[in-house]
Amino acid sequence: MLIGIDASRAFLKQRTGIEEYAYQTIRHLRTALPETDIVVLYVRKRFVMRGLGIIAEYPKIDFPLPAHWHVRGIWAPRFWTQVGLSLEMFVHTPDVLFVPAHTIPIVHPKRSIVTIHGLEYEFCKEAYSLWERLYMRFSIRYSCKAASTVVCVSENTKHDVMRLYGTSEARIRVVHEGYSHNDVMPDMDHRLQKIAKKPYMLFVGRLEERKNIIRIIEAFEILKEKYRIPHKLVLAGKPGYGYQRIQNQKCLMKNRNDIIEPGYISEEEKWQLLQGADVFLFPTLYEGFGIPVLEAQSVGTPVVTSETSSLPEVGGEGAVYVDPLDTESIAEGIQQLLSDKAFRDGIIEKAAHNVNRFSWAQCAEEISQAIQQPRP
Repeated sequence: MLIGIDASRAFLKQRTGIEEYAYQTIRHLRTALPETDIVVLYVRKRFVMRGLGIIAEYPKIDFPLPAHWHVRGIWAPRFWTQVGLSLEMFVHTPDVLFVPAHTIPIVHPKRSIVTIHGLEYEFCKEAYSLWERLYMRFSIRYSCKAASTVVCVSENTKHDVMRLYGTSEARIRVVHEGYSHNDVMPDMDHRLQKIAKKPYMLFVGRLEERKNIIRIIEAFEILKEKYRIPHKLVLAGKPGYGYQRIQNQKCLMKNRNDIIEPGYISEEEKWQLLQGADVFLFPTLYEGFGIPVLEAQSVGTPVVTSETSSLPEVGGEGAVYVDPLDTESIAEGIQQLLSDKAFRDGIIEKAAHNVNRFSWAQCAEEISQAIQQPRP
């Protein structure tokens, strides 16, 4: 069988959630897929000037590929998926196409599998521009209709897709995402040592309205004023939609000097900060899955997260759940972990058991089954 995989997002240098999913599933499919199948990775090709000539440049793949795996570079001036990948599907049609990032090309084989990571734009409309909402609604609704199998990363996402887009349950597979765990923790670098001099609470992710950053800041202010906690608040990540409003709110806070924004952090820095945090904060407004919850749980850092969307499904019994729309609820959830050692230890112990339910190897194995065993 000839298996095509859209790898256009998998090998970016700075990966966020969907890009990390694409990277990890492809990496683990190397052993999950049969050696008798031929696999083609479709990547973005671009042309760059080198010396006196123009050469084709491909993304760097930082792991070895099996002999029966091949890389095919595709170039398109714009709309890579709908123009470049569609043309490739027309000229060289694989037996099955796997798209890990929710957008099926208009031209696609009858057997096409797409992963839907969540419908955030339907539930947090104020966090997206009108163009973003319209584009995602059209492309994802189309993908759910066109794909022979729709992979949803959680039961919550499955129910959203069925309810909002009318996708039949028979065509849906729920395959939970995995998480990475850094077993070797190097010494904290100088930049992060300054942060770790005092106890701190941590959020990691894009700094945008959907991630509920404003209420995190307001809850931190309550904790500083009401309980006199010594902690700093570390908000690690790139600015996103609504960042200026976040900054405006931060400027109103009495304890704004205790809020630290290190900007984008590397994978190594992320694990260093996770391991050193007293609490990991993830009370976001909507998540299709929520990998950061598992990452924090895996290093023994207690988690405060939302009681909504997929987060209880992911965090299991090993997290403190709060109302993401209630700043007082967020503050009280954090304070319970900081003030009650027995409760904190119990949450950490339950979290250690919870993370055993998830792995990228298991995710890839179930994706492989979907590729090998088509559903009606």
